[in-house]
Amino acid sequence: MTIPRNLSLVKFEGRILHPFTGNSRLLFMGEIPNMEEHCVIFDIDTQKTYIGYHTDNFVELTEDEV
Repeated sequence: MTIPRNLSLVKFEGRILHPFTGNSRLLFMGEIPNMEEHCVIFDIDTQKTYIGYHTDNFVELTEDEV
């Protein structure tokens, strides 16, 4: 399992898309220090912050996807 780099653009690859869509532009803010394997995600389009999602649900975008 690879954790995305802090402040990298990511996409959601989990099983349940809600509240994210396939086109969501997401910023990986980092892993929560006292909650291993959980992270903070910022949705650029809606300007909402999501806390507590599993880090393995997100993958960094490739250069072609950016």
